[in-house]
Amino acid sequence: MTGPLVLIEPYADRLGGHHQRTLVGLAQARPGSLVIAPRGVALDTVAALLEADAQLVTSPARHPAAALLAASQLAAGLSCAGLRAFRSRRWPGFLRRFPHQVTLIARCLAEASALRTARRLEPDAEAVVILSASEGLHGAAALLGGLPHLRFVHEQVTTEDAAVRFLGRLARRGERQTVAVCPTQAVGDQLMAAFPGLPMVVRAFAVDDGRRLTDAERVGGRTAFDIPTGEAAVSLIGGWWPYKDIDIVDAALTRLKRPLHLVVTGTPLDEAVLVRWRGLSNVRLHYVPGPVSEAVLRLVYAAADAALVARHPGTGKESGLVMDAARLGVPLVVSDHDPDLTARLSGRPWALTFTNSTPDALVEALHEVIRRPPERPGPEVPRLLGMWSAAGQADFLALTFASLRTKDHRC
Repeated sequence: MTGPLVLIEPYADRLGGHHQRTLVGLAQARPGSLVIAPRGVALDTVAALLEADAQLVTSPARHPAAALLAASQLAAGLSCAGLRAFRSRRWPGFLRRFPHQVTLIARCLAEASALRTARRLEPDAEAVVILSASEGLHGAAALLGGLPHLRFVHEQVTTEDAAVRFLGRLARRGERQTVAVCPTQAVGDQLMAAFPGLPMVVRAFAVDDGRRLTDAERVGGRTAFDIPTGEAAVSLIGGWWPYKDIDIVDAALTRLKRPLHLVVTGTPLDEAVLVRWRGLSNVRLHYVPGPVSEAVLRLVYAAADAALVARHPGTGKESGLVMDAARLGVPLVVSDHDPDLTARLSGRPWALTFTNSTPDALVEALHEVIRRPPERPGPEVPRLLGMWSAAGQADFLALTFASLRTKDHRC
């Protein structure tokens, strides 16, 4: 199977990360694929996609797709206004949830527009995939878009309230025209509970490009941040979103008994917290304002003896940081927020896990890195975490899409 794919990525306008890397990998595995990016494409990503001979489309094809996108933009504007108007907790819950419900509608309409464009430009693709799909209105997107497709649902943040759920019921038959691909079993279980009739399959989203960090990159990373040989360094990468447990990191850093270099990058971050960390006696803070390019991100990983991942209990979405560390060959210090992930990492010499909400447990793990940095994960580790090569992922998507077209959802 070597035909082109249709790859729809609403987040292609952002600088390098989890979503962009998979997009580029799939496009490279299937030269000539059609990439639809309604919000545009970041310059770094454009260059990589053009090298893969991908067709880039950032505007709708013909009037139906344009009308759907215009309606999506109108709904998105209404949602933003609602978020500002109802952000105070004095408003009833249903009003505070209203903007998020409108966001589900806006995302559905944008997906439908992209599907209409795909139907016009590449009707015979081996697979049509929305790489970052909405967590609701799955059938409506398929019906309005007029095209069967696969949709990666990364997390279940907003559930459908009564009005949106009613719209979903009206379009329920459209669920037979799509398969939801869930990166983890935890997300799959959540989606199954909310949409018991939606065909779905569990499959890791990240792909392994085989580009492990080299010794030269590691030397370069340490030199770039002025980290002397023999001194321990840990990276803390990515925006400080609500599911990340920055409080436990904050508490642990204040309790360190030995010096540690901490390389931080991402967006959004809390500048006040960074100022406090800079003043700690045993923390040597190195801060790179985000977002950053793929080249800078590799430099941050290369400088570190381990990557720190701290999340709140119950966070079951795929961790791009964990996948990146495995792909690049960087040891991990990870909270036990996800029982399935913890089981996979248990006993691995390149991974240290610590108990959630227990700063002393994280302090112990960081002291272990300072005393004796963990060995680096080998090239077999990405597969252990469920990651496939881009070519293997493309084959899987093509096979799953073929089963969808024959209305066989047992994939």
